[in-house]
Amino acid sequence: MAKQYGYARVSTAEQSLEVQIQALKEAGVSEIFKDKATGRNTKRDGLQSLLSTLDVGDTLVITKLDRIARNVKEGIQLIDELVEKGIKLHVLNMGLFDGTATSKLLRNILLSVAEWEREMILERQREGIAVAKTQGKYKGKPKKYTDKNPALVHALELFSNRATNGKTVKEICEITKISRASLYNIAKEKGII
Repeated sequence: MAKQYGYARVSTAEQSLEVQIQALKEAGVSEIFKDKATGRNTKRDGLQSLLSTLDVGDTLVITKLDRIARNVKEGIQLIDELVEKGIKLHVLNMGLFDGTATSKLLRNILLSVAEWEREMILERQREGIAVAKTQGKYKGKPKKYTDKNPALVHALELFSNRATNGKTVKEICEITKISRASLYNIAKEKGII
């Protein structure tokens, strides 16, 4: 017997799925798969679980097309695979995508807009960071290790004296729990290497 399944996705853990879940429930969907992950690709746990559940005649319900994919190539591929398997895609704000010429046209346009929108967001973010850097307001990601961190101080001491103490970089990292990359980067910043 054909069933309706819902899918809800937000890009970050801080965002809420509640609005999408409510809309899906109002559309009559009882089983909803969820992801809190980027829409850049379709390799998401909730989506993959949903895809393995769907069967011929089922309907996948989403609130907006960009919830399923924000990448034109993978979005088209995913929707084509659903249609080929006899699965309908119902986008609440657009209608049914069933493989007709009109639904393919809409799919292509909307996925292109979603990908463009994502690229514009990233471009604005890069521009904002560049402006903040020129104004001295952007500090980047906070440093994990400071000069007051005893493990770092110990690691740098062992690192700078490794010719006399016989310790390898691997041993120093194991002793101090400082990653190899961090140790080399900080040692380079400090002029040790």
